Amino acid sequence: MGYGTWERRPDGLLRQFLYDHAEERLVTHVVQDVEPILETNKRLSNDWKPTRGEEFRHEAHIPLVVVEQWLKNGINVLDPNDEKKVVKLLNDPEWSYLRTRPGRF
Repeated sequence: MGYGTWERRPDGLLRQFLYDHAEERLVTHVVQDVEPILETNKRLSNDWKPTRGEEFRHEAHIPLVVVEQWLKNGINVLDPNDEKKVVKLLNDPEWSYLRTRPGRF
């Protein structure tokens, strides 16, 4: 596999494009420092207090690298048709660190 250079994007993702000569295909690697996002999610969840009559709530902050991973698995967080799938993932204990408030949807 050939060496590729890393591209730093304004959204915080680092992306590397490589050409796999053996398979004759382009391969990408995506990296993101998610620690600051997860720390903020944890703080927001710990500090959350219920508010009467709130129309909108900040439920989760999903790092872009996770959005890409889910998209590769067929779940588009921006597609209203996938809303139930996204809610199911966010209610799963495996993904609970993405939530910005305690409880379930």
